[in-house]
Parts: sequence; C-alpha cells; structure tokens
Amino acid sequence: MDRVALRGLKARGHHGVFEHERREGQDFFVDLVLGLDTAPAAATDDLTRTVHYGIVAEEVTAVVEGEPVDLIETLAQRIADQVLKHDLVQEVEVTVHKPQAPITVPFADVSVTITRRRP
Repeated sequence: MDRVALRGLKARGHHGVFEHERREGQDFFVDLVLGLDTAPAAATDDLTRTVHYGIVAEEVTAVVEGEPVDLIETLAQRIADQVLKHDLVQEVEVTVHKPQAPITVPFADVSVTITRRRP
C-alpha cells in the first residue's frame, strides 16, 4: 500500500474538558498518513484515480473547527471517519496535536495517534 502524508494541518478548535478551552479555543495540528494504491493515478496521471489531498485537508480542518468534543481521542476518530469516506483510501493514520493543552508543567506537545482501516 502506498502512502500520502499531510503534516501540520492547523485549525482552531474549541475542544477540551475545561470550560475555558471550549470558550477560548486553541490551535490544533493534525498529521495524516493515507494508505491507498497510487499506481492507477501514476500510470494515467489522472487526479480522479487518487485522493485529492487538498480536499482532504479542507475536510479535516472543518472537523477540527466543528462541533467541540472533550477528548482529542474523539477528535482523531472523527477525522479518521471523514477521511475514510474517500473510496480510494484504505487506511488512515491520524495524529492530533494539542500543544496548548492545560498542563501545569513545561511540555512541548501532547498528541494522540490512531490508525483505522476499512473493514
């Protein structure tokens, strides 16, 4: 299986358990690795035979900017569900980064990574 990666998608969301996270929002970053067969697209140089990563990026941004959830695990699942709506995508690895998480000690990043496949 081939891989198409999008790294560092940035969107502002209102996710989190605390009221101030929901009210003020914060930046989230998303990394995606899509698993699909790119050979048909490469052989024909035809965009319709692969996944349009620009559209995927817009859809993922809309999920992050959309309905708030408590957990980044839930957000990652929603993103995976959206990406797998693309027929050619057989699997997706989603990493959601929350670098402004309400943690009381110095840290660089918090992230959750999930992998989901078509049944």
